[in-house]
Amino acid sequence: MTSRHHLPAGTAANGPYTVDVGPASAGWGHAALRVLRLPPGGRHAYDTGDAEWIVLPLAGGCTVTADGRTLPLAGRPDVFSAVTDFAYVPRDTHVTITSRGGGRFALAGARCERRLPVRRGPASAVPVELRGTGSCSRQVNNFAAADTFDCDRLIAVEVLTPGGNWSSYPPHKHDEHRPGEESRLEEIYYFEIAARDGGGPGLGYHRISPSGRGRDTDLLAEVRDGDTVLVPDGWHGPSIAAPGHPMYYLNVMAGPGGERAWLIRDHPDHAWIRATWPGQPVDPRLPLYTAPAQ
Repeated sequence: MTSRHHLPAGTAANGPYTVDVGPASAGWGHAALRVLRLPPGGRHAYDTGDAEWIVLPLAGGCTVTADGRTLPLAGRPDVFSAVTDFAYVPRDTHVTITSRGGGRFALAGARCERRLPVRRGPASAVPVELRGTGSCSRQVNNFAAADTFDCDRLIAVEVLTPGGNWSSYPPHKHDEHRPGEESRLEEIYYFEIAARDGGGPGLGYHRISPSGRGRDTDLLAEVRDGDTVLVPDGWHGPSIAAPGHPMYYLNVMAGPGGERAWLIRDHPDHAWIRATWPGQPVDPRLPLYTAPAQ
């Protein structure tokens, strides 16, 4: 079922993109996501307009050309097997993506003001963080977190949750400006769910509850491979991975604040769970992988 905030796989497709979400379609000001599928030998060109973008391989490798620079990206077989390198391209430029072997590539974007240089982010420089413990254990690949890679407004990370675990938990929000406590950020979740070997597709669940700010977004969605969820406001989480089916999601965030920062407030009914984490071990299935050596 499609809603304003839950876009099942295929429902946000547009031309070469299997997902195409931006300010116009989402009804907000900054965050954008496209997922591009290229066949072997495929080529795609686009203009960045008033947004900065990161080209992030989901499966396969590619070459990104922009502002006279050519950036080869080795990529990876899939999101569950490796950290990937990526390319940053600025606003007001023309970009070409080519792929000899084909693949799928996320384009994470944000409307911005500054024009920063084209550059490659190596996989070896991506900080891999283990967050939470016990059944709240998950892995975060902080490839474009606010404190790890320079962008004007864009913040983007990858989260991997073993089957049976909860992530984006405790529920938290970032829908109002509270200096030093909370930043105002729109957020996109793009999901990939691992299928069981020799079995059927996986599933998970995602919750957004009203915070009393903005649109009072309220959603409980069964999410499957290729689904997208929009979070304009509200307490979001948990994201629950079904047993036997590891969950991946790409978070793309951006907002109107002058400071590029990820500041969140936990839901007061559930914040206590953090105090239980020091007494539990991290799920031994994590990390699923680490960043390669330099």
